Amino acid sequence: MAAPTGSADIDGLLVSDGWKRKFRLIQKAGGPKQTQFKSLTAGERMKISFNILAFLFGPIYYIVKGMWKKGLALFGACFVVLVVLSVLLELAGLGKVANALGYGAAALFAVRANIDYYKKMVLGDNGWW
Repeated sequence: MAAPTGSADIDGLLVSDGWKRKFRLIQKAGGPKQTQFKSLTAGERMKISFNILAFLFGPIYYIVKGMWKKGLALFGACFVVLVVLSVLLELAGLGKVANALGYGAAALFAVRANIDYYKKMVLGDNGWW
């Protein structure tokens, strides 16, 4: 689906003004693919690149935002990858590194949340099915 052509689409959404600002920045960056990302200032990039609540709450944040399918799918994928990597790192004697893997999963939720919510609210695309 194509990104909206103007801010009128975003202005009519039933979301907070903070989300509308983020959606406009994502739109300015080129939509979900963010082809114009480098044209944003450093502060603007940070606003759309990382969601602290998604970092802290992961799949719960996705469920609250109505993206439960994607949240559970990401959680399941992260869980499988983390278990496999943890076992391999533990066998390699790198148990302390294995303990830090959860931060990587949290970061995945944090960097995907704004784009996924933009897709849901602006483009009407709520996941893979």
